[in-house]
Amino acid sequence: MKKILLLFLLAVSLNAADSTLRLFIWSEYIDPAVVADFEKANHCKVTIDLYEDAESMMAKVQAGGGGTFDVVVPPDHMVVPMTKLNLLAPLRKEALPNLKNIDAKFLKPPFDSENKYTVPYQWGTVGIYVRKQKGKTIEPTWGLIFDPKLQPGPFMLIDSMRDTIGAALKYRGYSFNSIKPAELKEARDLALAAKKRAIGFEGSVGNKNKVVSKAARAAIVYSGEAARGMSEDAETVYLIPKEGSQIWLDSLAILAHAPHQELAEKFLNFCLDEKIAARISNFTQFSTPNEKARPFIQPELAKNPAIYPPPEVMAKLEFLTDLGSNLRLYDEVWTQIKAR
Repeated sequence: MKKILLLFLLAVSLNAADSTLRLFIWSEYIDPAVVADFEKANHCKVTIDLYEDAESMMAKVQAGGGGTFDVVVPPDHMVVPMTKLNLLAPLRKEALPNLKNIDAKFLKPPFDSENKYTVPYQWGTVGIYVRKQKGKTIEPTWGLIFDPKLQPGPFMLIDSMRDTIGAALKYRGYSFNSIKPAELKEARDLALAAKKRAIGFEGSVGNKNKVVSKAARAAIVYSGEAARGMSEDAETVYLIPKEGSQIWLDSLAILAHAPHQELAEKFLNFCLDEKIAARISNFTQFSTPNEKARPFIQPELAKNPAIYPPPEVMAKLEFLTDLGSNLRLYDEVWTQIKAR
């Protein structure tokens, strides 16, 4: 009788393990109610592990997380390196009928031209979230961070290699993806000088919170965090610098050694449903690449230029590209910035 009971308990335990999806995602990047609805619809459990920057995500997946996590949310510039390292599983399109809902502009992106490994999740920009100053117009420029004469007060740098170095490059009129040593040296020196005046480095969520709490007057953040911050505090504003900035596209992907591939596919298809996609974007306040979701986006969000920039701003935005072996140039610059 004891053996039968033990076998029963073991079977229950194994079944529970098989019905648990592990999601590895940026913090505050999915509506908990959406996760709960997925659990209910699929009689499963979702456990969520968080990261704050792309480099940390990559390091953890490479260190063995690829055999633990099922679904990951890589930024655009990380997809090619992850596929080259065989970290992502090819998608079975027949399991993703809702992929048809994605806007054609976001299908087949340059980093995954056949959507072989990824499906679009959210897009946005990088800019400066700043506290308003009474009677003063704030110029939308990276100079708020990199020019001490324009510094509005205490500010935060973003703890992200490509975003910080890219912002300094853009301030000098260079590409976010420059691999020219002289331009990268200029960016390094700008960032080092800014670091001496800044009050620290944090991820986008932490930086937004610093401005909302008035611990900082300005911070480099992603657009969704800024939009949420502005809804919390009307005395704050999000600026996309006049020199130009970054547009990014985050994707959902299944890891190559995901323990629960079928459940992971169901999760991706669930997130591609137009009403679910709208709920996610209404929560994150990032932009949705899901064309069918747009009628369900809250009107005040759909009209917010911080979330959906006007064409003249979009024209100045640049995607990050995979730098291949030239990424070592950024690694060297970032090491110098953080170490000094």
